[in-house]
Amino acid sequence: MRRVRAAQVAELVDALVSGTSGRKALKVRVFSWAPIAAGMRGPADMWHCIRIPLRGGAMANEFPPPILYRNDLPADIDLGSVIAVDTETMGLNPHRDRLCLVQLCSGDGQAHLVQLVDGYDAPNLKALLADPNRLKLFHFARFDIAAIKAYLGIVTTPVYCTKIASRLVRTFTDRHGLKDLVRDLVGVEISKQQQSSDWGAETLTPEQLKYAASDVLYLHAMRAKLDEMLAREGRVAYAQACFDFLPTRASLDLAGWDEIDIFAH
Repeated sequence: MRRVRAAQVAELVDALVSGTSGRKALKVRVFSWAPIAAGMRGPADMWHCIRIPLRGGAMANEFPPPILYRNDLPADIDLGSVIAVDTETMGLNPHRDRLCLVQLCSGDGQAHLVQLVDGYDAPNLKALLADPNRLKLFHFARFDIAAIKAYLGIVTTPVYCTKIASRLVRTFTDRHGLKDLVRDLVGVEISKQQQSSDWGAETLTPEQLKYAASDVLYLHAMRAKLDEMLAREGRVAYAQACFDFLPTRASLDLAGWDEIDIFAH
């Protein structure tokens, strides 16, 4: 089986330019890691390429196009010990709104997207998210951890949440959304236009892929800035205690205590 690593993404994804219209096209290798059907020799028989027009020309940032997989990650992918993670669902109710996409990034600028179209038998993805030796970075981890547990059946740990870190140290503002943090901490403006789009579609649009990738591409840089502020303000221990509690908080949400503050009078 061909090894798939972050350093080899140039071999997996090509950006193609149309010579007549001036429009760009994104060539995405879509992998399926479902059980091998009769007559297939292996994973090399199971991927195909799709060309997706990119409106307005090239990507708006310097990052390579995201790599899109169907149903699972390759078994031998190496995303390092600190992985940015995000999810896209059909809505905000994990009991009703299914998990559609999981985004990952090792911090090297390459986003890996897993589209869950044929159920949730994704052993490689599950093993990575539950690996106690890999730190998972989220923004608003509470929601993502709950969605992952509801549909993949695993507890994601250990975790770091940039929203919680921001609330602990950026007390001079009430703006703790991802767009705000990326702008304030990294100096980049990202679009949230595709946030409420149809993530359950069989084929995701170029705009959806770009949006999904942007949710994980900046989390490592944000964490570095927030860690400096946490240390400066003496709140590292508070942050870590909150991060450790997040899987329990997500489980309480799924169990019916999502709108109830159990610490209130």
